[in-house]
Amino acid sequence: MNHIFDFFIDPYRDAPTFQIVLEATAFVFGIMSVWYAKKENILVYPTGLICTVITVYLLYISQYFGDMMMNFYYSVMSIYGWWNWSRKKGNKFVVPISRTTTKEKLIGVLLFILTMIVTYFVYKGFDYTLQIPNYIDIVTSGIFFTAMWYMAVKKLENWTLWIIADLITIPLYAYRGLGMLSLQYLIFTILAIQGYIAWKKILNNNRQTA
Repeated sequence: MNHIFDFFIDPYRDAPTFQIVLEATAFVFGIMSVWYAKKENILVYPTGLICTVITVYLLYISQYFGDMMMNFYYSVMSIYGWWNWSRKKGNKFVVPISRTTTKEKLIGVLLFILTMIVTYFVYKGFDYTLQIPNYIDIVTSGIFFTAMWYMAVKKLENWTLWIIADLITIPLYAYRGLGMLSLQYLIFTILAIQGYIAWKKILNNNRQTA
């Protein structure tokens, strides 16, 4: 049990207090954001923005540039998603939960590939020596960004992508010694599974009442 405790504590023994506070803040707001997403609550975006902006800074000082760019993308996409979710026609929200069309699946594949290319060149731009964890980071960046776009347009498949990328990210952050973020992504995975079930139920109910 002490080994598990030490795993989470050791990386923070020499860390500045402000950095620990920022990571803890991102941890809390990140979980809140996924919780609100599961509930189809627009508060997913302001809470998510707080989390991603803090995380961009933390990853920058840790020199994890792929993840840093991914969270920068999250911040931009959160602003778009916030606007898109809030649109109304009369008293009814314009964007309902739905499944992806063939065209949207193709766009998702293109976003996945484009994001990986951009993330790769971000690393190269910082003259960073790429290792296996960085290539994993590049792949998860593509998955996460596509998931973020699908969430912004309320596609059920966003949850499937979150689950896949979260499961990859848990051991990746653990390997990097970011125990708090690794734990956060474990919680994200659980919430993403719940989110998929909740959104699918809403989608089925909407079809029955249509």
